[in-house]
Formats: sequence, C-alpha cells, structure tokens
Amino acid sequence: MTTETRDRFRELHQTGTFIMPNPWDAGSARLLAAMGFAALATTSSGFAATLGRQDQHVTRDELVAHVAALTAAIEIPLNVDAERCFADTPAGLRETVDLLAAAGAAGISIEDFDPATGRIETVTAGAERVAVVAGACARHGIVLTARAENHLYGHDDLDDTVARLRAYRAAGADVVYAPGLRTSEAIARVVAEVPAPVNVLAVGGAPAVPELAALGVRRVSIGGALAWAAYGAMRDAARELLTTGTTTFREGALRGEEIEAAFKD
Repeated sequence: MTTETRDRFRELHQTGTFIMPNPWDAGSARLLAAMGFAALATTSSGFAATLGRQDQHVTRDELVAHVAALTAAIEIPLNVDAERCFADTPAGLRETVDLLAAAGAAGISIEDFDPATGRIETVTAGAERVAVVAGACARHGIVLTARAENHLYGHDDLDDTVARLRAYRAAGADVVYAPGLRTSEAIARVVAEVPAPVNVLAVGGAPAVPELAALGVRRVSIGGALAWAAYGAMRDAARELLTTGTTTFREGALRGEEIEAAFKD
C-alpha cells in the first residue's frame, strides 16, 4: 500500500493543480480525507500547537510518531514537513528519511532556514543537504520537496529565491516551494524559471487557487492555517460560553452524518 500511495502522490504532480491541506492530528486528517482531498500534508506549527509548543520545538521522534498516527488514519498520500530533517550530518539526514519512510510518508519537505543560527543557509549548503536527502528519498520512492524560506524571514530577493530553487532542483528535489510568495508576477516567474512542479502556500493576499492553476502551479498547501482557524473557532466558542453562557457556537459544529462519514471504522 505504501508503494502504491507514493506512486499516486508522484502522479498528482504531473498535470493539473491539486490542493493539499494540512491537518494537525489524526482526527482532522480523517475529516479532510472524508471530504475528498487527494493528498494531505503535516503542519509543523499546527502539530507543535497540539503539544502546547511553538513551531520548531518538536523532536524528530515526536514527528515520526505523529506521521505514523496520521498515515494509519488515512488511505491517501501524506507529505511531511520535516523542517531541516533534524540532522546536520549526511548519516543523520538519511536516518530521518528512513524513519519517516517507515512511518508511511509519501513525501518529505526540507527547508533551508536554520533556527539554531536564525539564518538562511547558503545556496551551496542548502543544495548539499537536498542532495543527501534526495538520495535517501529515492531509495523509498518518496517525493522530495525543497523549500526556499527567504520570504518567510524578510529576505524578499526573488532573484536569490529562483537561484536557490534551481539549485535544489539540480540537487535532486522533485518539487520546489518558496512559502510567502504573494504576487502573480513572482509566482509566474518561479513556475517559468524553475523546471519542476511548484508548490505555493495559500496566504492572505495571494491569488486564489483557480488563478494559481492558470499560472501553472501544481500544488497548493495552506500550512498551519486550518489549525489556527480551528483554535480561533474554539476561542470564540469558549469566550461566548464564558461571557454570556450561551452556546450558539454549536450551529457551526459538525453534523452527525459528517462525524459518521469521517470517523466510522
């Protein structure tokens, strides 16, 4: 089943555009799968929140267990936000891939921001890491996404972003991704100049999915947005309960038939 799922995930990137939303636990994964999405992806910030932590404060063992729980709950491909793959040596990077493969990942993403230093890696260092991880992913048939984090950390140099994504593609990445791009012009340039399927993060101010599809984007994800929307809904419901004692928030809750469809054995 894992090989079939990984092959299916790879095929999704060949033509057209698909939306890959990001659940934060097994329940949200099952609900999204029941709604008909073709693939899902983990969210590092959303998962960290379930542990009462901020993003980039989850261990590798915790992520592996999380991935195993999600893949056991769904039958569609799961892409894993593996941050920097939790290692700084080739052996450690390969071990991370092997562990995530065993947990059922169909795809893995690796990013070039180092939270330990608070800096974006050099293009050379980033490409070297991608090459190691790409080799490990290839042994398992896993789709590798390489991320250029410039635009999440105030480095809005599109020339550098394009150069990074091209280098990561040349190093073996199957998919490229520069989270934080917001304009049609920037996204169109990445699609035109990087010879790989492009993932775009749906953020406020970015084009809607139909326009992204017209620009040639293959995959659209939303990061932690669904998790934070869910937490926001819970906050609003709890505030109503605390301040007025009413429960009108029940009107937006899942209906019985939706619960049955998503969580039936």
